[in-house]
Amino acid sequence: MANHKSAIKRARQSERQYERNHSVKSSVRTSIKKFHTATESGDVAASEESLKVAERALRKASSKGVFPQRRVDRLVSRLTLELNKARSAS
Repeated sequence: MANHKSAIKRARQSERQYERNHSVKSSVRTSIKKFHTATESGDVAASEESLKVAERALRKASSKGVFPQRRVDRLVSRLTLELNKARSAS
């Protein structure tokens, strides 16, 4: 446990940041999962809409420092490729 005043404050800040980042990561994972389920069902329109939601959530999380920018770019690219495959299959 922290003993100095500054260390105690840092521990409080870290706890708040953890809670905030945890909720953001959870919502991003949920939006990606919704995209995958829409793609697997073959509904291209729902896939396109859920991709927009997922990409926006990822970009927003990246701007807040939750995810690195390179990881977000890679994930968005992979999701877009998955959507394009679903489009060509239907």
